[in-house]
Order: sequence, then structure tokens, then C-alpha cells
Amino acid sequence: MTAESEPDGVGRRVQRLRRERRLTQRMLAEPAYTAAYVSTVEAGRVHPSETALRHLADRLGVTYDELATGRPAHLVAELKLALTEAQSTLADGDTAEAARRFAAVLDRAAHHGVDAVRPAAVLGLGDCALEAGRLDEARERFEEAEHLLAAEPLPRRAAAIRGRAVAHLLAGELRYACYLLETAIDQLNRSGLHDPDALLLLYSAAIGPYMDMGAHARAAQAAELALALAPGATDPALVAGLHRSVARTLIADGRAAEADASLAKAQELYQRLRLTSDLAKCHWMRGYVHAQAGDLAEAERELHTARGMLASQQAELFTHQVDVELADVLRRRGRRREAEDLLRSLLDRIGPDRGAVHAAGAHRLLGLIAEDRGAPTAAEEHYTTALDLLERAGAAGDLADLCRLLGDLLRRTGRTERALDVYRAGLGHRAAPGTTTLGPAPAGPPIAAATGR
Repeated sequence: MTAESEPDGVGRRVQRLRRERRLTQRMLAEPAYTAAYVSTVEAGRVHPSETALRHLADRLGVTYDELATGRPAHLVAELKLALTEAQSTLADGDTAEAARRFAAVLDRAAHHGVDAVRPAAVLGLGDCALEAGRLDEARERFEEAEHLLAAEPLPRRAAAIRGRAVAHLLAGELRYACYLLETAIDQLNRSGLHDPDALLLLYSAAIGPYMDMGAHARAAQAAELALALAPGATDPALVAGLHRSVARTLIADGRAAEADASLAKAQELYQRLRLTSDLAKCHWMRGYVHAQAGDLAEAERELHTARGMLASQQAELFTHQVDVELADVLRRRGRRREAEDLLRSLLDRIGPDRGAVHAAGAHRLLGLIAEDRGAPTAAEEHYTTALDLLERAGAAGDLADLCRLLGDLLRRTGRTERALDVYRAGLGHRAAPGTTTLGPAPAGPPIAAATGR
């Protein structure tokens, strides 16, 4: 029972509405009740029965729900429409306005005790915080959404779990991100809750941290299972996100053309769905694919497109991460000064708690630029900083390459024994790529059951 539905709350509403309609207590009560009964209701001394409330609501010209709860007529429908509009605003990339709209929905729902829409509003605020790079706030919002959905089946909580995992991933906590996703996947598969949309969301989200940890085989397995689930999915945005995530596994396998084709599918879906923020990240990934394939001019074009879109959406953290990729392309095109200025301008804004993997990438590039200009001491400092960031994040995927760069530098400067130690460390990372907290990979779903085939 909400505060608004307590006896005195109902009584105040009855009295206010009666006076607004210029009715006496006797006029409101007849023919089924007495003026004295209406008086006791208005005084809050008795809570009317459902039958009495329906009679009073009919005489007052309001709905039963409006009189019983104080909620305006059609409130739930209005809140759901406002949620849809907020989600559309977020998809258009206007994060600040979307957050304002989600907050307005949440405040109104909380005021009137409409619990049904509160989780979606909190999830929306979490997504807005994530896009804006406010990772602590994002985690808190996703945890709040999980709490609100605690009594719901696990598939209903999948989006909140995925949001928490992404926030931890962006903060450099790769192992914990994997733990969250794998735990949910295992629970879904072992409990028989084979919801294709929920599983597709979680498997797709796991690909990123797997790749950063160097667990390429596990990432490929997650991609394979997600692709098998795609025909049974009901949300085309999830399918688009899958194609974007799968592209990373294809790039790692040297299949650049297939990766670009996968991204083209994602881009087509994002354009059709008008998901501007996701479309920007698709341009980002296509820029990376072109860079890997050696088409640096096209890579620069795609990355500039992505950067412009993300910057206009005030997606600061993602903009900085694109800057790292762009700086790599600029360096490879011989524009080292431009690349260095870009990297130094963003390093103060990303680091161990905000984009640790990309911060390490920035230091790696600054090390290469320092080597290019004959400054081995500066290069060593940048490589060492990058190694520290990657080790703390558990991002084994890049550690082996960085150990090779530092080892080569140490060998060239006559420190052979130390170079050997670094090489051995790199070989250890390559031989034992990132494993997750849980050890064995999560159980795969019975695909026939999950897809309805």
C-alpha cells in the first residue's frame, strides 16, 4: 500500500474532488451510502471498500485507480511513452537530454508508486552515464536496476548485468567483467531459462573482455554461440551489436574482409534503427579494420567520422578511445607530431580507472614515437607505464607484444639480461593468455531450445 492509498490519502482526494464538483456529502453518497459515511471517509477514519470506492469514483467522474491511488488517469501509459521517447533520444546520441527524460520518468513513477517502469528508467540512466564515461554512476545505476528486478526471472536482469560488466570493463576490471557475464550465462543455461535475447546480449558482451584478455579461443566460442542464437532473437539491435562484436574475433583471426562484411551488416541495421550512438561505434570499428588491413587513408576517414559523431554526443570516454586508434593511424602515415599532440592531450583524461587498455595503448604509441625520434629513455618509460596498466587490468592480449617492444629496446641499449627477462615474461603471457575467474568456459545453451527450432 502506497502513502497515497492510505485512508487519509483517499479521504483527502474524495473531499477535494467533491468540493471541486460542488457536491454535498449527501449528493455524493446517495443512493447507496449516507452522508455520515462519506464524512468518515473524508476524515480518514475508515478506508472504503472497493465497491464503495467504485461508487464514489463514478459519482466524482474519475477512474477507480485514480481515486484509490492518486495516480492520474492513463499515468502508466504516459510513463511508458515517455520511456520510449527517452530511449529514442539516447539512441539519437543526445545523452544529456535522454538522462533528463529518464530522470523525469523515474521521479514521477516513484512519486505515484508505479514500480513497473522504474527499472527501465534506472537502466536508461545507467546507459546515459556509461555513454558519458561516468563509470561509478553507471555501476550504481545498474546495481540499482538489478535490485529493483531482484524478484524477476534472470532474463529480465540481463541488461543490468551486461551494463555493470561493461562499466567494469571500461574501468579496466576485465576479470570481474567476465565473472559477471559468465555467472549469468551459466545460470541461464543451467536453469533452462534459454531466452535468446538475454543470452545473445550476454555472449556478445563477453567477446570484448575475452579479446582484451587474450582469450581469443573463448571469444570465438562466444561469437559462435551468439551467431547460433541470432535467428531466435526478437530485438534487431541485439543482432546488430552481435555483428559488431563478432568483427573483433574475425580481425584477430586475420579475416579482415569478413570482419568488414560483419560490420557492414551491423551498420545497415543501426542506420535502419536510427541508433546513432551505436552507428558511431561501428564507424570506429571499421576504421580499426581498415588500419589492420593497411588502408590507412580509409581508416583515418572512418575514425574521424566516429570521433565527430561521438564528440557531438558528448561521449567523452569513447571519443578519447577513438583518439588512440586515430593517433596510431596518424603515426603510421608519418604525421608523428600530430599523433603525439593528440595522445598527450587525452592522457590526463583516461587512465587506470577510465579506459585502462586504451591508456596503455596511448603510452605504447608514445613509446614508439619516442623511439622514432631517438629518445630511448622516454620510450622505456612509456612502455613500462603501459605494461603496468595492462597487468593491473589483466589485459594479456596486448602484454606479449608490449614485452617484445620493451625487450627489443633493452637489447638495443645493451641490457641483454633484462631484455631476456622481459622476453620470458612476454612468452608467458602468450603461452597462457587471459583466463577468467571461473576457469572453465560457461556452459553453452542447447541451441535448438534457445532458438525455438
